[in-house]
Amino acid sequence: MDRQQYNIIELLEYIDPSMLDYTEWVSVGMALKDEGHTAADFDAWSRRDIGRYHPGECFKKWDTFKGSATPVTAGTVVQMAKDGGWVPPHHENRELGWDDIIGSRDNLVVIDKNWLEGREVLEPNKWNPVEQLVKYLETLFQSTENVGYVTSSWEKDGRHMPTKGASDRTAGELIQQLNNCKGDIGSVLGDYKPEVGAWIRFNPLDGKGVKNDNVTEFRYALVESDDMELDKQNAIIRELELPVACLVHSGGKSIHAIVKIDAANYDEYRKRVDYLYEVCKKNGLKVDTQNKNPSRLSRMPGIMRNGQKQFLIDTNIGKESWNEWKEWIEGINDDLPEPENIGDLWDNLPELSPPLIHGMLRQGHKLLLAGPSKAGKSYSLIEMCISIAEGKRWLNWDCAQGKIMYVNLELDRASCLHRFKDVYTALGWAPNNLSNIDIWNLRGKSVPMDKLAPKLIRRAQKKNYIAIVIDPIYKVITGDENSADQMAHFVNQFDKICTELGSAVIYCHHHSKGGQGNKKSMDRASGSGVFARDPDALLDLIELELSDDVLNNEINKALCNVCINWLNKYAEAYMDERVSQDDMCSQNAMLDHCKKALSIEQDKAMQKDLYAARDAVKSISAWRIEGTLREFPKFKPVNLWFEYPVHKVDKSEILEGIKLDTERAPWKKNLSKKKTPDEAKQERKVSVDLAIEACGINGQVTIEGLSEYMGVTDKTVRNRLKEHGGYWVDDGKVGKKK
Repeated sequence: MDRQQYNIIELLEYIDPSMLDYTEWVSVGMALKDEGHTAADFDAWSRRDIGRYHPGECFKKWDTFKGSATPVTAGTVVQMAKDGGWVPPHHENRELGWDDIIGSRDNLVVIDKNWLEGREVLEPNKWNPVEQLVKYLETLFQSTENVGYVTSSWEKDGRHMPTKGASDRTAGELIQQLNNCKGDIGSVLGDYKPEVGAWIRFNPLDGKGVKNDNVTEFRYALVESDDMELDKQNAIIRELELPVACLVHSGGKSIHAIVKIDAANYDEYRKRVDYLYEVCKKNGLKVDTQNKNPSRLSRMPGIMRNGQKQFLIDTNIGKESWNEWKEWIEGINDDLPEPENIGDLWDNLPELSPPLIHGMLRQGHKLLLAGPSKAGKSYSLIEMCISIAEGKRWLNWDCAQGKIMYVNLELDRASCLHRFKDVYTALGWAPNNLSNIDIWNLRGKSVPMDKLAPKLIRRAQKKNYIAIVIDPIYKVITGDENSADQMAHFVNQFDKICTELGSAVIYCHHHSKGGQGNKKSMDRASGSGVFARDPDALLDLIELELSDDVLNNEINKALCNVCINWLNKYAEAYMDERVSQDDMCSQNAMLDHCKKALSIEQDKAMQKDLYAARDAVKSISAWRIEGTLREFPKFKPVNLWFEYPVHKVDKSEILEGIKLDTERAPWKKNLSKKKTPDEAKQERKVSVDLAIEACGINGQVTIEGLSEYMGVTDKTVRNRLKEHGGYWVDDGKVGKKK
């Protein structure tokens, strides 16, 4: 793969042999041989390490590369080149790791090592050990913070190792004693061996120990490199603008940079140190990774070590803080595209993404469905998933067919699966393309969106989804939903998913509190206006308040349908000969036909269906979808019925004339709904007539039957019959007065 994509010899330009250890140097040689190159290529590259190159050595070593079952390949060279600042010409074809960050991190390279000039490290003109150490303490510590230090050592395998040392005094106490010691540091800290030197811990401790658990502030990290000249170490540290509090010469072959980390806790400290070390590595400073611990020892300035001074080179250099430095590093060479001149593209414009939902949304774009609680938003998204999977119409719009992932953040697994089956059944569609629907159940396992996005991309990368549905987003919102900058960061995660996968991202969100009728559709979603202005298509569901006339009309249709079904089943000839088109639109006429055509038992059995139909109508709600589209013309609002568990377009246009409720105080809304006493009385009389007609058997009904049908007590039925005045009551039976 690497041989076909990259010229290995060219990649060697990014690998400095002087920066490699012996094993890494040998690995490059083995990779070159495995790729069919010559010993001369290995030798020409190795000559760049002037300090260690010996003529003829490369050719001798080359002959020892005999191959193995697990050979070193070009991939090793590719990775080393990347570490050296090489950026591949295009994305690698690989799966993302579990916690990968989306996008390249090669933008962390800010130094061209081929043009790097060393910067000399100068010893202090006047050697004042006390002044050196006091300045170090004053720079790193507050006066009340405990300081850990070591002046004694022990020998292991010819190496001098530091002991645990002491941590029982504060910086203020040490500074005071040092200023009064007349230059004798040993009288304050204890005598050290001049051939070994002394150490100090750069983070404050609790005075009870010297482990990571004893660190009270995760303020600094140590950057140290033993594998390059001091002047180059000094140059890279300064070129990188590292936020260095103290820069110390170790008295040996390295510089110790005490870098400002300012982490809130140990977990954040580790992440920041990993990031710091990665930046250093990519820019040619090979950091000793054993120095990651916050309780780590560093060389103490003002000390002699084997005839060399351990001294302060500088203090407070580079950027002022960690945040300022990180922002600078990531902004100095971004991966943004260059501006384009439209004249160069005018005659060869790129193709538009194909529509996913015709007239509304393109593939690779974003759609937000907003609405109040219990609007059936999740059901609507499931309907959309099924429509895309089957390549059918969703509400009023045709859908492209393809694979879709539904990210379920709210329902338990069983409920979610049953919902899909219930919606399929209610739509009356055969599940011919279930293989097009993948469900990722994350209830109880959801994480913030910036963490979820790379995990989602990793799973979806090779599935060829044309849409990703995330339901609902409140489960993964990071930050304050009313904060524009925080929500901008949040919705940017959707852009990353769209860009990486080429899939549309569809998600739903809830309305803000209060009335919504007098707001524009894009202003109803809760939180920052970023929500409404970010997606390419915003659909908004708002409930319509149904009048009594509309409800009665729907009840009439439902009861008529029940009667028609029963007549078609048990009296088909009667239905064909005696029932007119006008009759089929009147519940009174149809109930009368049923009394005539059906047997007493059949008519009685039909009452259960009539009750169920009436209850079903009472449970439905009416909705209007409005939209704001970026890529397509604005569409006419679409009116819907939500008949659990699906939404159905109102083809009768009965909802067309309903005006949206404006934002009024609740007491004003209730006032407008109140009926006059005469209106209420008339409504009760009509309800009695309807109940009598629906429950009548041979012209008679019972108090018990009316009570069950109307959903009120026997006493209420008797009171309403008395108020009506048109019916008699005798021994629980009811009849019409003559």
